[in-house]
Amino acid sequence: MKKEKTTESKGSIIKHLFESLLVFLVIFLMAKNNKLSSFDYILKDALYQKPRGVQSNIKIIAIDEKTLDRLGRIDTWSRQTYADLINTLNVDDKTRPAVIGFDIIFASDVDEGDQALSDAVAATDNVVTGYQYKYEDRYTIGEGGQKILQIESVAGPYASLSKASPYKGYFNISQDSDGIVRRFKVHESDPKEVAGAGTVTSSFSYQVYDRYLNVTGKTADLADNIPTDKYGRTLINYSGKPGDYEAVSLVDVLDGNIDPRAFTGSIVLVGAYAPGMQDSFNVPNGGSAQMYGVEVHANIIQALLQGRFAVNANPNTTSLIFAFVGMFAHLIFRRRKVWLSTVVLVLVIGGQMFAGVYFNNHGQSMSLIYLPIVVIISYIYSIALRYVTERRKRKKVLNAFKKYVAPEIVEELAKKGEFKIKLGGENRDIAVLFVDIRGFTTMSEKLEPEQVVDILNRYLALTTKSIFDNKGTLDKFVGDATMAVFNSPFDLEDYEYKAVCAALDIVAGGEAIKEEFEEKYGQSVGFGVGVNCGPAVVGNVGCDFRMDFTAIGDTVNTAARLEANAKRGQVYISEEMYRRLEGRIEVEEVGIIPLKGKSNGIFVYNVTGLKETKNT
Repeated sequence: MKKEKTTESKGSIIKHLFESLLVFLVIFLMAKNNKLSSFDYILKDALYQKPRGVQSNIKIIAIDEKTLDRLGRIDTWSRQTYADLINTLNVDDKTRPAVIGFDIIFASDVDEGDQALSDAVAATDNVVTGYQYKYEDRYTIGEGGQKILQIESVAGPYASLSKASPYKGYFNISQDSDGIVRRFKVHESDPKEVAGAGTVTSSFSYQVYDRYLNVTGKTADLADNIPTDKYGRTLINYSGKPGDYEAVSLVDVLDGNIDPRAFTGSIVLVGAYAPGMQDSFNVPNGGSAQMYGVEVHANIIQALLQGRFAVNANPNTTSLIFAFVGMFAHLIFRRRKVWLSTVVLVLVIGGQMFAGVYFNNHGQSMSLIYLPIVVIISYIYSIALRYVTERRKRKKVLNAFKKYVAPEIVEELAKKGEFKIKLGGENRDIAVLFVDIRGFTTMSEKLEPEQVVDILNRYLALTTKSIFDNKGTLDKFVGDATMAVFNSPFDLEDYEYKAVCAALDIVAGGEAIKEEFEEKYGQSVGFGVGVNCGPAVVGNVGCDFRMDFTAIGDTVNTAARLEANAKRGQVYISEEMYRRLEGRIEVEEVGIIPLKGKSNGIFVYNVTGLKETKNT
């Protein structure tokens, strides 16, 4: 038996290892190929893009609906408006902004105001302008094997402004596959020098950030060590949601309603801030609201100043780590208790989330969805399989139990789930029934073995049915004898009466089939039955490798002695049994008879019938 158990254990271990290896491969391939990137984005956005609070020194001068109502469509404005704004903000060198960034494409000449803007920009060192790249439609393959869109053309600034503005960068913001802005390109390779600024150009946000450091003489956490991926992009950790940065209307500044000193030493961004201007984007923390491009630049600039950027971690490394964690978690789920599996599940998912946030804050962004998805499926699978296995085992045990206990009792206990067998035994008051076939030895000498077995099986089936019909428990067969107990291992109401009823059913059943066997084999047999009640020890008796659930004690021995003295068709009961059932059964007094193993005889009764209708 031990060898079989060991073999089964090894088989289970191999199965669990195979399943864990499968979990390893699933997590590794899913995480490496990022097949659920859209869902991964949602989870990362929820964890990584929580509002951190915007810096008060980054302010927005908004081209909002109030401005458009006053000045008309933006494409009809004279550039003198922007020149006036620069002059208003820079009226006093001591109170001027540190940087004024125009998130506006000044693409071509309009009127005499163009020169006014160029002169205003040339007269100061705190203005940053920009331009928009247009990329080719087809990808080219770079030296590292990555796909690259080459720059085809550039929009803005017009010639005199471009010459007057040494500090300018591109406005382009990239969107992920789901249309959400999560990253930007810090620098762009411009081999054709389309923008006329050398082979490498910088983004508008970076130029504003760099100008701020130069004008103020401050240093930033990142310096020039901004982490980027192979495409030159970095993930934006947003500080604010749409509308979080302080924004004032452009016309309020021009009209003098806002004191220019409110912008002292600040980064001032001027840009579109009204619906319909085609400069709004979906962002990770915006929900259903879009964020204006000028606000996106504000978030990027703050992230640059605070050194809060990240790139996707090496997918091979993170996928391997996730796969190993998932594999070991599955092993625990399959081989440990549910409570421990639940603890491990919580620790794995919680640890993954914590690690994701920690490493993102330190420059490495990792996928978050694949390990939790697979370990949750693994956990559910393991719990469900354990449930099915336990139900199968339970059903097997219950089916086996039905061979010893009345099936309806087993079904009731299965529903309640309350039965527990006390190891080592317990004291219970029970009724014990012994029945033996009279004349079996003589009969077996005269008949063929097959005939003997046929008769024996019929009679044992009869005794078993009678016991079960009266809710008793079949304890054991001993040759041609049967032992049954009532009120063990389950509590049974009126168990003494039911034990006597079972005995009478056995006797009556024996008489009913006696003629059949006389005609078939020329032989007949009958039953002698003994029934007693009283205290006994009920429980597991035996050793660690062979145990038997039975009842032992003087009550049991007395029942066996009563059966040994009963003749064919008789049901002998003790005086204690008669005392408990007096008035409910019909008896004949047998008298005091000696019982083997007892120094004194006991008074015995022979049950001849019932005084009340049997109700089982």
